Amino acid sequence: MAGDKNGDTQSFLRMARDLFRSFAYGGAPKGARRPRVGLALAGGFARGIAHIGVLRVLREADIPIDVVAGTSVGALIGAAYCSGASLEMMERLAHETKFTDFGRWSPSWLGLATNHRLEEFFARFTTVKRFEELQKPLAIATTDINMGLPVYFYGGLIGPPLRASCAYPGLFVPVKFEGRTLVDGFLAALVPVEGTFLLGAELVIAVYLEAGSVDEPRTFTDVLSRSFNIIQKHADLEWRQHADIIIEPDVSPFVWDDFSKTAELVRAGEEAALKALPAIRAALDSKTVAPTE
Repeated sequence: MAGDKNGDTQSFLRMARDLFRSFAYGGAPKGARRPRVGLALAGGFARGIAHIGVLRVLREADIPIDVVAGTSVGALIGAAYCSGASLEMMERLAHETKFTDFGRWSPSWLGLATNHRLEEFFARFTTVKRFEELQKPLAIATTDINMGLPVYFYGGLIGPPLRASCAYPGLFVPVKFEGRTLVDGFLAALVPVEGTFLLGAELVIAVYLEAGSVDEPRTFTDVLSRSFNIIQKHADLEWRQHADIIIEPDVSPFVWDDFSKTAELVRAGEEAALKALPAIRAALDSKTVAPTE
């Protein structure tokens, strides 16, 4: 059974690679300068596993990624990717993940749990601890809950900003860091396109994970999550105007904490990225600068 799934995945990726290469770079003049490509990864708890599928198709299709910005789980996967962790290891660890790997129930006036364990969880992917050690530049989006503004981190320690970016309001206690009280980046940077610009991106591929479920809420966290999802649907979506390409995996059938659906979530990311490949190629071509005589 597992062998069949692996074979299906390999065939799917070969098809993605072949499709992309039908739009090969051969038409670009020698010495042409391509744009600096940024990847903006949205949050979504377990649904964020779809990012792994997106990254896999981009890798197989030889799409260059120069800088990454991430919000919440997008920050976690972005940090692991920029550290050099393999997508295969990321998928394996995602399948094994449970809430207690990164959260500890500890009810207080500020939240139901703490996420100090997230730093230890990140250490399963890499020994990297500082932004400067990463193989690719990364910006992590957080929200200053007092100012109501996005705060991006792209230097110094990775751990505290990562925890802050994943500190879902009401569920996790806010993170105090560098004189600020920080919570989940999705509040002020739903899809952190701005973060890629801070790192010099000239072309931005954004990955958005829209949650949706027709099932009745099961727990307090379901109610909280649904409430924020409704706010997001009616929020300012200015980020869409600044992204060159938007990839939207269909993650609506999946609940926020269902890590057991890792294979299906990865496939959702692969399918959405495959569909976006022609548009990505066209965007790259349109922003490629011909060499001067």
